[in-house]
Amino acid sequence: MSPSFLSLPRRGRKPRALGLTHVLDKGLTPEAASALLSAVGDEVDVWKFGWGVAYIDPGLARKLAYLREHEVTACLGGTLLEIAWSQDKAPECLAWAERVGFDAVEVSRGVAPMPPDDKRELIKLASESFVVLAETGIKDPQSVLSADQWRDEIAQDLAAGATWVITEGRESGTVGIYDSTGRPRLDIIEAAVQAAGLDRVLFEAPRKDQQAWLINRYGHDVNLANIAPDDVLPLTTLRLGLRADTAALTIGWRR
Repeated sequence: MSPSFLSLPRRGRKPRALGLTHVLDKGLTPEAASALLSAVGDEVDVWKFGWGVAYIDPGLARKLAYLREHEVTACLGGTLLEIAWSQDKAPECLAWAERVGFDAVEVSRGVAPMPPDDKRELIKLASESFVVLAETGIKDPQSVLSADQWRDEIAQDLAAGATWVITEGRESGTVGIYDSTGRPRLDIIEAAVQAAGLDRVLFEAPRKDQQAWLINRYGHDVNLANIAPDDVLPLTTLRLGLRADTAALTIGWRR
């Protein structure tokens, strides 16, 4: 049993509407996924199979079963759907994802030259069967969207049927809502919040300094995405102020 003598920010129980932790699976074995979920499954809300991993993962069925057992939303990565769209196979990709047991899909246009109107049509199609996470931002660091472009695309994606917006940051944390050094781009982040509201935005934040910055600015219940599996528990310590980077949340805290 966990101790209870400290006064800490209250962490909501699943299913959570705020404080979502979205994990990026880069190819964990079923055994590793099961062990992680057994240890910290209560802290994981969304599990994204990155890139095209799900298409070739021999342990996919077992991992999806573990995610259902731990009440974690299984999400298909956006890159796979973009590739399917580029080959005119998006309906087949979505049908396969539904058949094998995904709960959610990410709809993005960070790799393929997908016009915004096509993205919104894909969101509409996907939302008939899935929870949709609509990603905004481009993976190419040379392609930078303005704050107004972010705001407009997010608003239109939500209108098309997306449940959540996910802000591009990549595994590197050096594109999208971050500059090339990984520092947050406040104008872009604020545009996303203005367009969607804090409860509907998941900020990709693969680095500890980025996680801490977002928690200190928006609170322990900010939604964070692209979290490495090994970082789930460390992230929870950041959320609860049990780490120097966010200790101001708990020093002097009184219920």
